[in-house]
Amino acid sequence: MSYMTVADTNISITNLIAGFIKMSRPPFHTVGVLPFLLGATMAYRMNNVFNLSLFLLSTIAVILIMLSTYYNGEYSDIKEDRLSFIHGKSAFAGGTQVIAQGMLPRSYAKIASYISLGLTIIAGLVIQFYFKTGIWTIPLGIVGILSGFFYSMMPIRWVSRGVGEILIGLCYGWLPVAVSYYLQVGEFSHMVYWVSLPVACTIFNVILINEFPDYPADLMAKKSNLLVRYGKTKGGILYIFMTVASWIFFVLSVHKGVPKTALMFYAPVFLIMVFLNIMVLLKKYENRKTLEVLCGLTLTVNLGTTLAYVLAYWL
Repeated sequence: MSYMTVADTNISITNLIAGFIKMSRPPFHTVGVLPFLLGATMAYRMNNVFNLSLFLLSTIAVILIMLSTYYNGEYSDIKEDRLSFIHGKSAFAGGTQVIAQGMLPRSYAKIASYISLGLTIIAGLVIQFYFKTGIWTIPLGIVGILSGFFYSMMPIRWVSRGVGEILIGLCYGWLPVAVSYYLQVGEFSHMVYWVSLPVACTIFNVILINEFPDYPADLMAKKSNLLVRYGKTKGGILYIFMTVASWIFFVLSVHKGVPKTALMFYAPVFLIMVFLNIMVLLKKYENRKTLEVLCGLTLTVNLGTTLAYVLAYWL
């Protein structure tokens, strides 16, 4: 089936720019950039080391990996996105609809993804060989690239293999914190692992809850993500489990050495999570408007968890 539309010709510069801005999902870059900032903050406060030029270039590399991932999602998930739009558009699911609704040709998303990938590789080589950041720089970069680029893209398509959500937890949890810290310091710290666990649990829940609005479309498209594999009831139980796990890991991280002020900053986030668990337990996700609120609050929890660590270390 061809997905090319009249949008393939006579695209104005304004529509082209607007389409790419929307498809790039700027607000969702925060879930990758904020953990990266956390790693750099830890490096500075724990070791009094911070290279601004290195931080800026490596942050750009992180954004480029996310752009490649997002563009690939628009290209690869066009069937599911169209079905999701029919069942009811959500701000947190169904893609941006830029490709699905013909604002831009489908091929543009694929080309943009490859360009972003190429720029990521160039940035990674500069980081490795100009800044001389250590032997783990390129291997860690490859993990991020392979996980992001093939999240939706065939032939691997992690999201349909039951491991996509786990890789998101890795790549938006441990990886950005660890890489940012490592690039600045040249070695790893056990504290990186402790602070990244709650972040990983909460970003896992962001992806999981965002699969709920797409559930009917994903079923029809046979997209074998975790929610399609196990259903909404088990998905809700998993959401609650990961929330509780994030609480435990956060307290343990403070016990292991994170500044205790983190608990103060984490308190409002904790209250939101209690509310979310109650709503999920009561299956309020069956109401589409309520579900959109749950998706937004789950994203807030992820950002709030990371920010609590950033503030605790910075202050």
